[in-house]
Amino acid sequence: MAIADLKNVLKIFGGSDISDDAQSELFKEVLLMTLARAADADINIQSVEVDRIRKILKDKTGEDFSAADVRVAARAELYAEASLRKYLASVQKKLTANQRADTIQALAEVMRSDDTVSVLEVDFFNGVAGALGVTPAQIAGLEAGEA
Repeated sequence: MAIADLKNVLKIFGGSDISDDAQSELFKEVLLMTLARAADADINIQSVEVDRIRKILKDKTGEDFSAADVRVAARAELYAEASLRKYLASVQKKLTANQRADTIQALAEVMRSDDTVSVLEVDFFNGVAGALGVTPAQIAGLEAGEA
């Protein structure tokens, strides 16, 4: 995925609808943007975080992302028009409940990757959870099964 693209997120943020075909691409973009910004939430992107993000992206999307892709997506300049929270709030209804749950759970995994979670990271996590409209059960990874 070309990092400069992020075309589906930007299209929706601009008020456009998205086709069913582009919906999975949207999830990839949201996951990349969210996890990359998380690595920079404490103003210190560590290699262990970048490696964990790349692994999560590969596991969740089947695509390889370079360390440079992650570091570029983390740059604050990409979010000059609006904050990540505004982007996420604008696209959250276009994502499935499972995609939103996957995103928030992956975010928690990234934040735990360097052994300490800072106050800035906790604030970032809470903001993303609110913007994605995830429930406490989704955050905990709980999913109701068929009876």
